[in-house]
Amino acid sequence: MRILLLTHYFEPENGAPQRRWAALIERFVSAGHAVDVLAPPPHYPTGRLRPEHKRLRAGTTHVSDSGGRVRRVRYLRHSGDLVTRTLDHAAAAADSYRQAARAIRRGHRPDVVIATAPALESLIAGRLLAHRFRLPLVAEMRDAWPDLVAHTPGLVAPTGPTAFLKRAVHEFVTRLQRRADAVVTTTSTFATVLERRGIQRVRVLRNGTDLQRYRVVDPTVGASTAPLRVLYIGTIGRSQGLDLLIRASARLRADGVGVEVRIAGQGADVGRLRRLNQRLGSPVSILGQIDGPAVIEQYRWAHTTVVSLRDWEPFAWTVPSKLYELLAAGKHVTGIVAGEAAQILAAAKAGHVVPPGDVDALRGLWERLAVDRSLLAIDGTGRAWVQGNADYDRIAAEYLDLLKDVTASTR
Repeated sequence: MRILLLTHYFEPENGAPQRRWAALIERFVSAGHAVDVLAPPPHYPTGRLRPEHKRLRAGTTHVSDSGGRVRRVRYLRHSGDLVTRTLDHAAAAADSYRQAARAIRRGHRPDVVIATAPALESLIAGRLLAHRFRLPLVAEMRDAWPDLVAHTPGLVAPTGPTAFLKRAVHEFVTRLQRRADAVVTTTSTFATVLERRGIQRVRVLRNGTDLQRYRVVDPTVGASTAPLRVLYIGTIGRSQGLDLLIRASARLRADGVGVEVRIAGQGADVGRLRRLNQRLGSPVSILGQIDGPAVIEQYRWAHTTVVSLRDWEPFAWTVPSKLYELLAAGKHVTGIVAGEAAQILAAAKAGHVVPPGDVDALRGLWERLAVDRSLLAIDGTGRAWVQGNADYDRIAAEYLDLLKDVTASTR
């Protein structure tokens, strides 16, 4: 097959969507398929093209490390806020459509188009291409869109023009999903939600991880070193609700409980968290972006790792890709999650779950872990769960089966 992928986030950026598609493309190409990618220059998360990536500016074409042929499309520099990020998404999607249409007219016709969201605008470009050139479309929903529209910071008014806008976006995205030849979700619970809305062909293909990358990390086995070492590493956005970690740490410090907490990463909520941390006496170390081998060193340092989401209804249908990574690393997981993510952590027997937003529950859990280190021992059960459910080899094979079915049924 010749596969065309429209995405706003792509390697060499470092993030869950980027790692997912790098892994899938590598396996697609190894299986004999060709993958063309339309994506903007790497500018996540800062909104700026870093100097070392200038060779990947808009208009250039290159082969990615994973083996895909990548055409870089236009983008807009942004400041991380909702308005400028949306404009950036729209600009990239519009140029993706333009460049794909031109290539198809010149004879480079794909067998199937995959549009992955976020950004939601990529779905629009994919739908227009599929309609104009009569191509099968797979819409990949990595999060619970359009339902997260109702919880997007900056779109919170219950009535008036904002409420109308939220409803309109919700209905529009749902129509796009219904018109796709298949919709991919990363969780079973959100697939059920979409099926109830009349979307016929929904397939669950989880966010995965690479077990081999994390084999060098020793699993948590009940470490006795004081203090208890807690690590959050990943996106620092409003969706994660990481202020809970700071508040729980401040209370434990006041009670004389030995806990050392690190938050590492970048995102829209860094500034607010730094101010809160300073106001509470800096109970947490907030680090910058950490990539490559330094990630492994952070995992080796930690006794327990954190995956966290806010107490929003759509997040009960969401499983953070970070959870799979933590399970693969063999670490004890502090899960500040509900719904399917909490169910996976319980099934893997790889940690403990506290309700999102409950600072007392989090404080109590860390105090118990600090006192009784035997609670940290998980005996590699997280890795075993990943091997059977979220390994990239398995996901890639299932994805290719779906693409073959879609192309066969639309001929």
